[in-house]
Amino acid sequence: MKYKVTVKPGSSQEKIVKTSEDELTVYLRAKPHDGEANEALIKLLAKHFNVPKTSISISRGAHSRIKTIEF
Repeated sequence: MKYKVTVKPGSSQEKIVKTSEDELTVYLRAKPHDGEANEALIKLLAKHFNVPKTSISISRGAHSRIKTIEF
């Protein structure tokens, strides 16, 4: 599966909002420093979709708020 994900780091809560069939907005507590937000994103998506963390990858936008996620 492939999703376009908009990440909102530094939020007060962690949640996933489905904006369309293949787009998500993810609110994370982690700050975008030293890859912390990317790690938190993968962990939250793995829990949400009930898949292992190793099966999720960021295929585009590793240093951007808009990412393409595949698993």
